[in-house]
Amino acid sequence: MKLTEQQWQERLTDEEYRVTRQSGTERPFTGDLLHNKESGNYTCTCCGEILFTAQDKFDSGCGWPSFSAQSENNNVEYHRDNSLGMERVEIVCKHCDAHLGHVFNDGPAPSGQRYCVNSVSIKFDKKP
Repeated sequence: MKLTEQQWQERLTDEEYRVTRQSGTERPFTGDLLHNKESGNYTCTCCGEILFTAQDKFDSGCGWPSFSAQSENNNVEYHRDNSLGMERVEIVCKHCDAHLGHVFNDGPAPSGQRYCVNSVSIKFDKKP
């Protein structure tokens, strides 16, 4: 999904735009989806593609929603991020390039991955 910066600004809230289009980060422990434990899918705020499922969500204690794997749809891409004086792996939506957060190698088995995601970059689609 390709939109101009002006179109993204019109479509998103100021905070959604800052995080997803400008690679920002929401303050830890403030996101609406941090403590969500319902069944369903987590979709991209910008384009609506499924990124994560509730079954892979876990409480990592880091202050942001954490997932042990991306959904089977494989809608998450990885980019090297050397900002802030450290080497990390940024995660983005492969359909619209929305910044989601970062992935780390300190998650639970079997994947060992912790997808650390900004709540504002995802929406929750509850399953009945």
